[in-house]
Amino acid sequence: MELSIIKIGNSKGFRLSKTLIDKYNIKDKVELILENDYFILKPISQPRKDWDIAFQEMNENGDDQLLFNDVFENENLEEWI
Repeated sequence: MELSIIKIGNSKGFRLSKTLIDKYNIKDKVELILENDYFILKPISQPRKDWDIAFQEMNENGDDQLLFNDVFENENLEEWI
């Protein structure tokens, strides 16, 4: 794919088509990787994005309970004192 370099203020840049932006889920930023004389653009993902909303929904549904006790019955806690 060939892209034209365009003037952007005092800098230069290029435009990506909406098709590419949608296909690769590019939002506000990309990571630029320089490797073996190549530019690689990589979408920046936010793996924990919206976790606060998911946790709220889990709480409302009662799905935020422990699956097992956080202290085992045979655990000797006195050795840590």
